[in-house]
Amino acid sequence: MKSIHVLIGYLVAPPSPRSQRGLSQSTEVAILTGVVVTVAVAVGAAITVYVNAKLPRP
Repeated sequence: MKSIHVLIGYLVAPPSPRSQRGLSQSTEVAILTGVVVTVAVAVGAAITVYVNAKLPRP
């Protein structure tokens, strides 16, 4: 019986107001992930260039 009351309350209740502040959380996570990947690629490239410069040439 309680589940029926909860269902009716959910269906009758007004929708919650939408937050209009900035980007959505998923967009923010996607941007931050892109920044982290870019930094990781840059660090990897810098290490590769450094190691290749220090290797002896035959």
